[in-house]
Amino acid sequence: MRKITLTFAFFLLLVVRSFADEGMWLPLLLGQQVYNDMARKGLKLTKDQLYNINKASLKDAIIIFGGGCTGEIVSSEGLVFTNHHCGYDAIANASTMDHNYLKDGFYAKNKGEEIPTTLSVQFLLRIDDVTAEVMDSLKGLSGAERVQRQTSVLASINKRMSDASQNIETRVSPLFKGNQFMAFVYQRYTDVRLVGAPPESVGKFGGDTDNWEWPRHTGDFSVFRVYAGKNNQPAKYAADNQPLKPKWFLPVSLKPLKDGDFAMIWGYPGSTNRYESSYGIALSIDINNPTLVKLRDVRLKYMFEEMKKDPAIKLQLASSYASIANYWKFYDGETKQLIKYDILGQKKKAEAAFAAWAKGKPEYQDLLTDWGKAYEAWRPYAEHRQYINEGIFGSPLIAFAATLTSVEAALVRSGNVSQALAAANEARAAFLKGENKISDQRIVAAVTKMFYDDIPKDQHPIGFYGAIKNSYGALDDENTYKKLAADIFSKTIIFDDARWKAFVARPDANVLQDDPAFAYASAFLSNYTSKYASYYQQFFTKNADYGRIYLKGIMEMDTVKAKKMYPDATFTMRVSYGAVKPYRPKDAVFYDYVTTSKGILEKYIPGDYEFDLPARQIELLKNKDFGQYADPIRKDLVACFITTNDITGGNSGSPVLNGNGELIGLAFDGNYEALSHKLAFDKDLNRTINVDIRYVLWCIDKLGGATNIIKELKLVK
Repeated sequence: MRKITLTFAFFLLLVVRSFADEGMWLPLLLGQQVYNDMARKGLKLTKDQLYNINKASLKDAIIIFGGGCTGEIVSSEGLVFTNHHCGYDAIANASTMDHNYLKDGFYAKNKGEEIPTTLSVQFLLRIDDVTAEVMDSLKGLSGAERVQRQTSVLASINKRMSDASQNIETRVSPLFKGNQFMAFVYQRYTDVRLVGAPPESVGKFGGDTDNWEWPRHTGDFSVFRVYAGKNNQPAKYAADNQPLKPKWFLPVSLKPLKDGDFAMIWGYPGSTNRYESSYGIALSIDINNPTLVKLRDVRLKYMFEEMKKDPAIKLQLASSYASIANYWKFYDGETKQLIKYDILGQKKKAEAAFAAWAKGKPEYQDLLTDWGKAYEAWRPYAEHRQYINEGIFGSPLIAFAATLTSVEAALVRSGNVSQALAAANEARAAFLKGENKISDQRIVAAVTKMFYDDIPKDQHPIGFYGAIKNSYGALDDENTYKKLAADIFSKTIIFDDARWKAFVARPDANVLQDDPAFAYASAFLSNYTSKYASYYQQFFTKNADYGRIYLKGIMEMDTVKAKKMYPDATFTMRVSYGAVKPYRPKDAVFYDYVTTSKGILEKYIPGDYEFDLPARQIELLKNKDFGQYADPIRKDLVACFITTNDITGGNSGSPVLNGNGELIGLAFDGNYEALSHKLAFDKDLNRTINVDIRYVLWCIDKLGGATNIIKELKLVK
């Protein structure tokens, strides 16, 4: 076999873009050909202006916002724009029934009114290639031994390249399924304050109905500010902290958008698996996705029923509901698109080509056969795992009860009981704050019966359903499970302050083990961990090994073919580029590339849960009071627009930039017709949905009256 000597960095320089808009590129390794393609399509910035570790560059304006979103610095005083749904928790936590910022919106008219949060942001300092160091330590290893060694090596590098005194954190990310390793070095700032947000009816306009859909009219934005201590360095919240002086901030464009305009998106896409095997695609289509969707459907149903009844419950459950709903619809759409475009067939075709190439190559020739056997061994238990994660422990009560196993372990194994109880006390307080007993009780009843119906009987917790039958009735009767759930919720010490305090004062393993919520959680948890968790770990390890070797072979094969490749998303900084562009999703249907205030008014339904709007917004729009934010081409206020950029979850809040690096919008969604994008990019139908920055500014200025925020920006006309 011919030895391949190309480094991955050089490989990325060598390859050619076969489709202009696919790919989430590492800014460190854009490569001259990729950069040249960007320049041909409209980019005006130099490579050094995009990414440079020795002087300020555009990458310094892009931040990890919170734990799973992207944000961007838009002023010389650390002002941050991101999505409304990214700031949702902070807005909800700042809200009360008297000051319901989630419902009514909020804008600080000066820095003294900005609201402290528990959020943090991270700035990328640099990216280092540590592939050689990691690979040298992994020579000759495979399976669990390789996983353990890799974990140890990455932890060592992370520790060596971090500095807690300066809030510098390093995280090594495996790329190309463990064939390359990059160290991403960040600096974290923890004083982040809420500056503004539109009313929820604007920030979530369209709700679940419009989620993942185009056309869209959602004002999905929120505004924060990063504060620093002395010398502009990270510091804990303090009243005398000063707004951050950023290395780079984004100018904001008021220019009209045209069909074909260059669009560049920077951010932190969470995860993709574009190099998934046909076996993985089949498992997603047949088991993983449908099970997740079915279980989340139940949770959403019962939560929504209670949220509609009471504004206080809506506020309490809003963040959790939004999180569950988002990927409920995503995985439903993903399955449909995978089937519609025969992604399974495409994968099998690619694997057939690989198998033909692999003949006579010992490292690769049996790979696909062995990989198939690994999936075949795991497949009977895949639904069980989904039920544990999304069903049984989809109940907030049962999920919390399961955490009490640490208390049980301390009691029966002579551990640090006081420490375990202190942690449980703190977790219980947080749990109770977000708990809605009525919806949760119904969830427990429903998923317990669903587990009984759907999971093979030989995988059930031993004796669990027999005990239910003896105490509550027939196992095919839903009333049986309602009685069970009612008993759990009425008798557990978790909801009873007096009994909980008595337990904490005199902890007793028997009291905990006899508690119905803990007993329920423990039955399912111990059943899964005692047997099926090891099956999954064996599968996970083999799947990782086979995936790494397969992609190594694909790279070897595709180097000869000079075919483009890029690393899967790993919540590390990436740049994608494309164009503002309409599309035709099906016969006789055409979708324009922008939506306007006309569409907002057409969708408006007074008093509706998803399509209501503030009275002032209706008045302003009907009077066409658009100010400087009106689009001169459309003679209207543009709300949202679409581009052909390649993004995924984690890109929420990402800046959409024109060729000059000026902010034209915030990415917040993908389109339903291309929801297979985690596993397969559709070059024809993929679109990124963005809120137009002019609509954001209009909402801040005209609707919110926060001219102080507008004055802080560098507007480009």
